[in-house]
Amino acid sequence: MATRKIAVLVGSLRKESFTRKLAKSLMLAAPPTLELEIVDIAHLPMYNEDDETDTPPPRWTEFRERIRDVDGILFCTPEYNRSLPGVLKNAIDVGSRPYGKAAWTGKPCAVVSQSPGALGGFGANHAVRQCLVFLNMPCMQMPEAYIGGIAGKFDGDQLTDESLRGFLQQFMECFATWVERHAD
Repeated sequence: MATRKIAVLVGSLRKESFTRKLAKSLMLAAPPTLELEIVDIAHLPMYNEDDETDTPPPRWTEFRERIRDVDGILFCTPEYNRSLPGVLKNAIDVGSRPYGKAAWTGKPCAVVSQSPGALGGFGANHAVRQCLVFLNMPCMQMPEAYIGGIAGKFDGDQLTDESLRGFLQQFMECFATWVERHAD
């Protein structure tokens, strides 16, 4: 298998974010056929169609080019009010425009959600998936990744839950296969 470049989008801006810690753990669990990099979405200007001119905001253009240059996307999200965080929705919107020229089109992807509660971000996970259908992104269906009780799974930045570590490795192996199957 070829090495595939994967953009990791983290839907939390908090410095000590469990979502970022989970994303980094996923990156460590990935097989060597995946080259993963977190793409910062914190400073993307809010999407406003009025700014979609011949010269859109430079950060939009840079973000769209980074997404076009990868072979797949890994969405990592916390759950905010049973849905996805605004920063992640904004990144999805920025990458989806201008209409008909979405950077996301055809990119294989997967969604991992987390929450301190037992449901593991189920609502956020499915809110992201709703967007992906419209964006024509083949989203890995199984295994699903809803990581509940996240606060008890780390000591600082270190993942301490061995069962979760094994699951993340399995998830990333499946994702590598998924990306390869759907690669251009």
